[in-house]
Amino acid sequence: MILIADSGSTKTDWILLQTKSDTILSNIKTQGINPVFLSRDRIRAVICEELIPHLSADSLQSVSEIYFYGAGCREEFVPSMESLLREIFPHAGEVSVNSDMLGAARSVCGHKEGLACILGTGMNSCLFDGNHMTKNVPSLGFILGDEGSGAVMGKLLLNNVYKGFFKEQVKEELERTYQLSISTIIQRVYREPMPSRFLASLALFVHDHLNDDQVKQMVIDNFRSFFQKNIILYHRPDLEVGAVGSVAFYFKEQLIEAAQLEGIRMGRMMKSPINGLIEYHSHKT
Repeated sequence: MILIADSGSTKTDWILLQTKSDTILSNIKTQGINPVFLSRDRIRAVICEELIPHLSADSLQSVSEIYFYGAGCREEFVPSMESLLREIFPHAGEVSVNSDMLGAARSVCGHKEGLACILGTGMNSCLFDGNHMTKNVPSLGFILGDEGSGAVMGKLLLNNVYKGFFKEQVKEELERTYQLSISTIIQRVYREPMPSRFLASLALFVHDHLNDDQVKQMVIDNFRSFFQKNIILYHRPDLEVGAVGSVAFYFKEQLIEAAQLEGIRMGRMMKSPINGLIEYHSHKT
């Protein structure tokens, strides 16, 4: 059996897959596992308390391969994560811990060469050779980069609203919906933790106002900036671009329109990479 995990900072999707029949035996959700923020003991507790009770004793002994893809799984955290998983699953012969970016690439590209991106609260992208990432343009976060992300979308919304580029009605609805003012925005962005999450939360408002031409154009321009400052830098116009993440999924039409304007072909687009990862490892050669 193969155990596949796709983990963000909020939640982790675990799939137990029977390789002979490509049958999903278990689909379990636990809280997110990010080694940047959680200690080794805390990660162990999450797995042992939230995952293990949902697996039978036979399943535990039959897990032969583990593929864990996660946010925060940088190179320096991989050895500790792999050794912890080996301790919890001692019968697993192969344990592989990788970044969420590699998980996204394997999900949307499969075993073929391609370009892949994550468009959610933040943004990331890579050139993929069918198995590994071969190039990665740094995203630089929502202050210095993250073009196309939900956080930048929220930042652009607030900029346009409070500098008077959008209709007064949009400003009134935004302030009423989120109880916002310039002072509360300054508080949330500059004085409270996780400002990117606050900014990205405004993407829902943006989505609900796509019938406004100015708002829609802002979204398209955000995606065009993403292509111009990230995807084009891979110098592979022959490859399709696959995308995962809530922003890619819910703003699919605008993403495709922006790609067409930049002469880029879009490939698979999905909210979560887990189904693509099931396909990737089901047909692993």
